[in-house]
Amino acid sequence: MKNMKKIVALAMAAAMTATLAACGSSSGSSSSSASSSAPAAESTAAAETTQTNVDPAVEASTDATATTESTAADAQTPDLSSDKYVGDGVWTVGTNATFPPFEYIDDNGQPTGFDVALVQEIGKRLGLKVEVQDMEFDALVASIGSKIDAAAAGMTVTDERKKTVDFSEAYYDATQAVLVKKGSSIKTQDDLKNAKVGVQLGTTGAGIADDLHGEGSDKTITYNSYNDVVQDLINGKTDAVIMDQVPAEAYQSQSGDQLEVLPGTQFNFDTEEYAIALPKGDTELLDAVNGAIDAMKADGTFDSLVDKWINNYSAE
Repeated sequence: MKNMKKIVALAMAAAMTATLAACGSSSGSSSSSASSSAPAAESTAAAETTQTNVDPAVEASTDATATTESTAADAQTPDLSSDKYVGDGVWTVGTNATFPPFEYIDDNGQPTGFDVALVQEIGKRLGLKVEVQDMEFDALVASIGSKIDAAAAGMTVTDERKKTVDFSEAYYDATQAVLVKKGSSIKTQDDLKNAKVGVQLGTTGAGIADDLHGEGSDKTITYNSYNDVVQDLINGKTDAVIMDQVPAEAYQSQSGDQLEVLPGTQFNFDTEEYAIALPKGDTELLDAVNGAIDAMKADGTFDSLVDKWINNYSAE
C-alpha cells in the first residue's frame, strides 16, 4: 500500500510540473488545435530520444495528459458519422460560379471564390471532405437533400426558401443594385419600370423585376447565368441588370469601363442576408455548420477570408 501511495504521489507531482510548464508558454495561444499539437508531438519525440530511465509513475502521468489533450481536440469536431447527408464524410455543396467574388471559375476551370473558401474551411473544421458542384442557380434549392447536401451561392435568406430548406446563420449583408451601360438614362425606379431588365432565374433580382413589370412581362428577360445576363447588357439587348451590389461591381470592373453600377438605395431596395442553405430538419448538421462559422468569426479566420476574397478581389 505504501508503494501504491508513493506512485500516486509521484504521479500528482509530475502532473503539477507539467501544468506549470504549460502555463509558462503563451505563444500560439490563438492557433488551431491541429497546429498546436505539432510542437507537442515534436517535444514527445525528443523526450523519447533523450530519456532512457523513465519513472513508471511519471510515464503514466504523461500518457494520461496526452489522452486528455487528444480527447479535448476530438471534442471540438462534432461526430457527424450518423448524419443522413454527410455520414460518409463527404459534404457536397452546390454553387453557381457566375457570381464573383463569391463564386466564379478560376484559370483551371474550377469553382472558386469566397463561398467556396468558406465551405472548404467549414468542412475542414467538421472533418468533412468538401466537393463543390457548379450548377444552375435556379436548381440549387430543389437539389438540396438529393443531389447536393448544401448550397453556398450568395443565396439570400427568404421566407419562400425557408419552406424548403434550413439556413445557417447569416454571414453577409447585401443589397441589390442596378447595372447599366455607361451613360444610361436610367436613374429611378420609374425608369426601370419602362426598361428591359435582365435577371438570373431564381434570384431576388428576378423577384424585384416581377414586382416592377408584373410576373411574366416581356420587359423582364431571364437567364440561367449572370455571365449571359451581363453580356446581353453590353451588347444592347437589355437596358439594365438587377443583381447584388458586390458582384455588380465585379462585372463592372471586368467590362473595361463599359458599365456603371447604380446603388440600390436609388431604387429603394432592401438589405438582404446571405446564408448557407441546408437540408430541412437536419439540426445536427445545421448546428455543426453554425458552430464552425461562429468559431471562424471568433478566431479571425472569417475576417481573413472576407479580406482576401471580397475586399481585395481583382477581376480575372
